[in-house]
Amino acid sequence: MINLNPGERIDDLQRNGYSLIQNSKQFCFGVDAVLLSSFAEVKDGDRVCDLCTGNGVIPILLEAKTNGREFVGVEIQESVADMGKRSVLLNKLENKVSINQGDIKEAPQVYGRASFDVVTCNPPYMDDNHGLKNPDMPKAIARHEIYCNLRDVISVATALLKPQGRFYMIHRPHRLVDIMALMREYKLEPKRLRLIYPYVDKEPTMILIEGVRGGNTWLKCEPPLVIYEEKNVYTKEVKEVYGKE
Repeated sequence: MINLNPGERIDDLQRNGYSLIQNSKQFCFGVDAVLLSSFAEVKDGDRVCDLCTGNGVIPILLEAKTNGREFVGVEIQESVADMGKRSVLLNKLENKVSINQGDIKEAPQVYGRASFDVVTCNPPYMDDNHGLKNPDMPKAIARHEIYCNLRDVISVATALLKPQGRFYMIHRPHRLVDIMALMREYKLEPKRLRLIYPYVDKEPTMILIEGVRGGNTWLKCEPPLVIYEEKNVYTKEVKEVYGKE
């Protein structure tokens, strides 16, 4: 029996019968986490680390979708990480998935340098120059670079990855120049890029990017991904990502 705290609920992930404990006051996961878990390529036996994991949705989804060996999530907020830990127990995944409270900047010392095949991250999107901070601190931490910034994420990802290890991140288009410059600086070569559009006639609102530690220079731009056919109606591809078709 898994205990729920006030304000928490259990949501169906629609994968392998898995569920996730969430609290709407602490920033529930959205389509960005689902798209990242679909974009990331995890091979048989891979060891995976998810930075800024929140309540652990990405490690749990990746365990459901792939044959990776181990999935580790790192989250700085203790109450949010605790939801992830209880979701792991709820789904009986404690032999493959662990959600740990901690600062991602300390992850290379905690887990070992060059110890993961894959690193994923759905980081805070906004720096101090963009967007109003939410007065609700858990949501502000999830959206704004309060405890870590883009340089932290990319430098830590490089440190954690084995040579030729793969990094996957979802972010905002207005940060793309910063992302690519930092990836090159830390020898994390951009290899795949995909723009995400809310509607076919709108500007992109998110990007998916893959980098390879020590990879050769070659960037593939994948076809655009459109989320909605019309209001509240997902496109066929997004329905497939969610496992609805």
